[in-house]
Amino acid sequence: MADRDFVLRLTAAPEHAGERLDRLVVEHLADTSRSFVQRLIEEGDVLVNGTVRRPSYRVADGDLIEVRAPVPEVPEEITPADILIPIAYEDDDVIVFDKPAGLVVHPAPGHKHGTLVNAFRWLRPENVEPGTERPGIVHRLDKDTSGLIVVAKNERSRLHLLKQWQRRDVLKEYTALVVGNFPEDRATVDAPIGRDPNNRKRMAVVAGGRPAISHLEVIERLPGFTLLNVRIETGRTHQIRVHCAFTGHPVAGDRMYGGYRQNIPLERQFLHARHLRFTLPDGRPLDLESPLPPDLQHVLDVLRERAK
Repeated sequence: MADRDFVLRLTAAPEHAGERLDRLVVEHLADTSRSFVQRLIEEGDVLVNGTVRRPSYRVADGDLIEVRAPVPEVPEEITPADILIPIAYEDDDVIVFDKPAGLVVHPAPGHKHGTLVNAFRWLRPENVEPGTERPGIVHRLDKDTSGLIVVAKNERSRLHLLKQWQRRDVLKEYTALVVGNFPEDRATVDAPIGRDPNNRKRMAVVAGGRPAISHLEVIERLPGFTLLNVRIETGRTHQIRVHCAFTGHPVAGDRMYGGYRQNIPLERQFLHARHLRFTLPDGRPLDLESPLPPDLQHVLDVLRERAK
């Protein structure tokens, strides 16, 4: 995908009144799917009279609709890459990777090769259909977030998993170290997330953003930091990083959202996808946990020594 640009400006006519926003945009954008348009809306790239709305918003006569979308490039064949990624679980339908930090999930501008998808193409070439850029991907982890990520090995499995993610039936828990002394033992952040109007590369808590809910629980208090377990109900882009920064306690090491500190041995954001529980296509429940990576464990060891 190329840079984003405005690809549609539309003033709703009387015959559009009452139509869902996502359906109207699909009708006026060639060669796009409803799921693609819904993702644009979720990420704040569709504005109605300058405001982010939900896909289900009912359009009114005279609404000004503006759509910003990637200008498509010719899809490239996914090249296989012999990258060693630990596998937490695998069967005929799914594979769960324990992704290391620093690994991008799928090809994108600036990261065309050397991604988890490229590694999947090398490891299981029979499960990657030609012409697909994100085979089997139903959820994402940021480049510098480590931990558990599921990849579907066939279309039946992908649809099964996608429904669970959409219904919020999946348990997703992360370990996060945040800056400062988090004031409560437990807290819930219920704050909508959308594109930061001042910086399109960032997300932010914004009025009219997509609903986002995170549950934060203190695991341990350390000198200058707090170790949290974070359970997310939704899966918005950068959700935990944005919500933690919103509370005034950004994730340690997070340069984008204000958590960068030089007094601990940390080269990336302290965020690890530790626990994942969902139902396999054959109906069996799968409950997986990933141990904290050595670089993050080292940070905790240093802080615990300081606390003595």
